[in-house]
Amino acid sequence: MSSEDNLLPLIIEPDQLAEHLDEPSLLVIDVPLRAESYAEGHVPGAVFLDHRLLMHGEDPAGNSVPNEVPTVEALSRLFSSLGLTRDTHVVAYDDEGGGWAGRLLWTLELIGHTRYSYLNGGIHAWREAGRPVSTEPSAPRPSDYEAEILHPEVAIDRLELQERLGEKGFAVWDARSRAEYDGEKGNNTRLGHIPGAVNMEWTDAMDREHGLRIRDYAELVTELEALGLTPDMEVVTHCQSHHRSGFTWLVGKALGFEKIRGYAGSWKEWGNRDDTPVEKP
Repeated sequence: MSSEDNLLPLIIEPDQLAEHLDEPSLLVIDVPLRAESYAEGHVPGAVFLDHRLLMHGEDPAGNSVPNEVPTVEALSRLFSSLGLTRDTHVVAYDDEGGGWAGRLLWTLELIGHTRYSYLNGGIHAWREAGRPVSTEPSAPRPSDYEAEILHPEVAIDRLELQERLGEKGFAVWDARSRAEYDGEKGNNTRLGHIPGAVNMEWTDAMDREHGLRIRDYAELVTELEALGLTPDMEVVTHCQSHHRSGFTWLVGKALGFEKIRGYAGSWKEWGNRDDTPVEKP
């Protein structure tokens, strides 16, 4: 793999990945919801990533939202521990159809590392394709990676989001369940949704009959257009913690939504404040 080109497309299939597993510049990262999933069987050579490291975590001073982006120092430590270099091509996958893998790839985009792919359907699709799994852990070769936020536009904070609500060509894709969107359930001070946001639950973009791969692109584009989301728009996606919306961000990117952004604060921030507008049906 030369550093001049991305050898692999954004969304890759198990057979494509299998052809390139021996590439020295390939880094396959398994970021499962269930940590046991990695031990039960992973793509040979894949390294394990604890998904909690993709979030800021609890701040003793209470000055940040736990699901916010980690500090650049924390991201530097994380990606150094995984062995990331400027020339590395990352392939991410998980055990749940793309939530945490999407959050990882969104984080890479944020720091300007654009050499990445998603294994379509994750470990489910890999197994379904009859590909071998390994139960032996793979140790990464640590590097000295210095992270910096080079693509800040891939994220959006609460203040900008609140300021731009209702703006023409700007839209919000809520990836939570319909019950959360309607304000019927949730563990927040306030329930409901961001005014004007449209709802397509993240799992509705997955093909449950096909190893949790992303559904047919043309069908998804048609459904999103019916909700008022088109590829030319600036679309912000969120859920409760920007985990489920890690996948919808990735789906938007795959469908050609070039201005899709992630709101890391998500409903955990928005729904626990008293100065944010909230809508219910």
